[in-house]
Amino acid sequence: MRSPDAIRPPHASSLAELLQSLGSDGDRGMAAHAVALRQQQEGWNRLSERRRRPLALRFLQQFHDPLLYTLLAVGAVKLLSGSPREALAVWSVTLINGVIGFVQESRAETAIAALASAVRTEVEVVREGQHQRLASDQLVRGDLVCLAAGDKVPADLRLLRGRDLRVDESVLTGESLPVSRDPAPLPADTPLPERASMLHAGTFVVAGQGVAVVTAIGDATEVGKISTSLQDQPSLSTPLTRQIQRFGRRLLQLIVGLALMTFVIGVWRGREPLEMFDGAVALAVGAIPEELPAIVTIILAIGVHRMAARNAIIRRLPAVEALGSTTVICSDKTGTLTENRMTVQEIHAGGESRALASLWAGDGDDALSRNQALRDTLLAGLLCNDASLVREDGKSSQATPQAIGDPTETALLLAADRAGFDQHQIRHHHPRLDGIPFSSELQFMATLHGSRRILLKGSVEALLPRCSRQRAADGAAEPLDRQAVESAVAAMASRGLRVLAFAIGVPEPDQERLELEHVEGGLDFLGLQGLMDPPRTEAIRAVRVCRRAGIRVVMITGDHAGTARAIAERLGLRADTVLEGRQLDALDAAGLAEAVSGCDLFARVAPAQKLALVQALQSRGEVVAMTGDGVNDAPALRQADIGIAMGRGGTEVARESAAMLLTDDNFATIEAAVEEGRAVYVNLRRTLAFLLPVNGGASMTILLGALLGLELPVTALQVLWLNMVSSLTMSVPLAFEPPAPGLMDRPPRPVHQPLLTRPLLLRVLLVSIFNWLLLFGLFSLVIERSDDLALARTMAVQGLVLSQVVYLIGISRISHGPWPGGPTWRRLRQASVLLIGLALALCLQVLYSQSHWLNAFFGTVPLNLNQWGVCMVPMLLMLPLSALTRWLDPIDRTNITA
Repeated sequence: MRSPDAIRPPHASSLAELLQSLGSDGDRGMAAHAVALRQQQEGWNRLSERRRRPLALRFLQQFHDPLLYTLLAVGAVKLLSGSPREALAVWSVTLINGVIGFVQESRAETAIAALASAVRTEVEVVREGQHQRLASDQLVRGDLVCLAAGDKVPADLRLLRGRDLRVDESVLTGESLPVSRDPAPLPADTPLPERASMLHAGTFVVAGQGVAVVTAIGDATEVGKISTSLQDQPSLSTPLTRQIQRFGRRLLQLIVGLALMTFVIGVWRGREPLEMFDGAVALAVGAIPEELPAIVTIILAIGVHRMAARNAIIRRLPAVEALGSTTVICSDKTGTLTENRMTVQEIHAGGESRALASLWAGDGDDALSRNQALRDTLLAGLLCNDASLVREDGKSSQATPQAIGDPTETALLLAADRAGFDQHQIRHHHPRLDGIPFSSELQFMATLHGSRRILLKGSVEALLPRCSRQRAADGAAEPLDRQAVESAVAAMASRGLRVLAFAIGVPEPDQERLELEHVEGGLDFLGLQGLMDPPRTEAIRAVRVCRRAGIRVVMITGDHAGTARAIAERLGLRADTVLEGRQLDALDAAGLAEAVSGCDLFARVAPAQKLALVQALQSRGEVVAMTGDGVNDAPALRQADIGIAMGRGGTEVARESAAMLLTDDNFATIEAAVEEGRAVYVNLRRTLAFLLPVNGGASMTILLGALLGLELPVTALQVLWLNMVSSLTMSVPLAFEPPAPGLMDRPPRPVHQPLLTRPLLLRVLLVSIFNWLLLFGLFSLVIERSDDLALARTMAVQGLVLSQVVYLIGISRISHGPWPGGPTWRRLRQASVLLIGLALALCLQVLYSQSHWLNAFFGTVPLNLNQWGVCMVPMLLMLPLSALTRWLDPIDRTNITA
């Protein structure tokens, strides 16, 4: 026969049924032998680690690129045809690319693993009637766990008994306010956020005490279910990765087609098949930009390094560029855009409403001395309170103390602390004799103090009917103006504030106990305090910058619509329309896609709906970034084009699902990431504009030479030298170039904009033709005068490289107007990497022709001064062409809007 909890879930079972099915005792807990058996059967209370690819597979996947497949095949053919040197050179190119990608990705994984390592948590457990402290991973189903304020819930638990137990479930449900727990069973179909009899792993106890029984551990918990569902989702795909893949496929098709055409036409014209095969291979080697994957990896890795220095860890290389093309940022509210702590924003007392910011700005002491009701309202918030403030030893009295307890109560303490009230002195002068704890039924808390006063705090609806008078600004009692109080409450609520009312009464002589009958009426109304989880100051600025950059910011939260609207207005978001989760449920896919186009604020949203919203935005062609820190954000983080998790305050599941982590939990860091992502794309386009003409010129030279039966100006080995060594040393410095001025004042580039825009293609074509004419012209000139094939090829390569030095300077930021900093010397200092790269390239080229070892390997010869002078002539010819191409394709301006 099935056990009761097999029929009904834990939150719906009676306590007796649940304990019986778990084999546990509500007072003594589990027996030791039962614990050992269950641990053996069900394992440890841990989330399963994400399945990672084997080390060898991760390395081999660096070569998962059509262009590199072709090069590996070319190397194999060269080896089999008796050309080991060329095979070695080709394979060296692919190996260098693989090592660069593997090392960078391994470093990123190491960084995230260190960040995500879990801290060992201990819990108080009752086993065989004995209380003991154990590591949380040793828990089994049926264990009794004792909870108190400040504890992290170690597993999914069913509450057996508790006193004023309240839990912060924001990481799971998105609800920013603590929720009360009650052991009473609930209907089986009760939604997860409303299961008041349950406590879920990863949440926090903020007030009260309780004893609960473990109902699920590890992957079986609600957190574990979400984590497990993320294991097999696809890896990150971004606009850049998709464009690079399309570009690689099309380029490969073109190159293979040209190589086959070269072979067929040559054989048809009577050339030897082996000779034409070598020509076709040389064309493939010359045309394939084998250094491109390495360059892309390096550019992205530099972006990763820059972001790490700015408190963002990039887990996957393409993620740094993906932010640059983002059109929408979907952000969770609690802890991401807000501070994730309640603060008092406004006080109404003595007929006067004051914002706390203005109260402390200058006339705070004067306002408190003039308005006794204001002082008494702050005093009531301090005394009718179970929380406490702790200042570390040696800290200034001006430093913000550490708050312990319920977020609402700690907010009241901090407000009183800012007013100059010392909690220890005040509580010493007004000792608490008794109290009535807060409950959801009463909706208020009351305390009796030895200074002959009764203080109450709670909802306006609960306190106003108990009041017949109110305290005026001078402290005197006067008739209660209920209408004025209700107007003040309505005004606060319209600004998204949670309103608490405060009242005071006089106890009977020698009264030492406080009962409900003592607070039923005859009280004096003191005032109101309005609280809110305020937006981060830096988040307000970051939202403003994102909107200026053409990026739409959408808030998706599980909180109430009124609170969400108030936060959105403070952040500067469009808050005229708010859609709630129940409204989203009524929409089909088409309706949801239409809804997301006209609304930037979504409230009371369930985790599955967050995922659906991201998918709806993507269906409209948006590039979506999703920020969040809770377990409920994880599926949306994985679905988004780029998921951004909070590294410090976020959950492990959210961090594991994201492509980028903010180690300082600062939303404003995203602004820097967006700018860096855009700069990466600019630098990538610069690199393509520099590299592709070298390949284009070499391939055109080989193609025409093979078809016309001419001696080739460059060999396949020399083309590899040009592409991988010379081009690599000169193009890598482009990755270090600073962002263009005003990059964040432009809209994101169109989602479907090709990697090679028309202006860039025109630039590549013009420079490729120049390189082709240069190679053939210089080669033919030297052959005509000396009839020395090795000399002609050496000078042709040197002339091409020297002309590329001029072209590189023309394409870099150093020639595109003022750099940040202005003066020439500072521009040169910022261009130091570029200058180092140019110096290294020139040194390599000197070795290329003057080193006997390289002469033997590449078939080159040493050059004299006159020959070097001839090789420098192309530098002069490149000057006007560089200026023309810069005018046709101003990369800094067109990278976003072209």
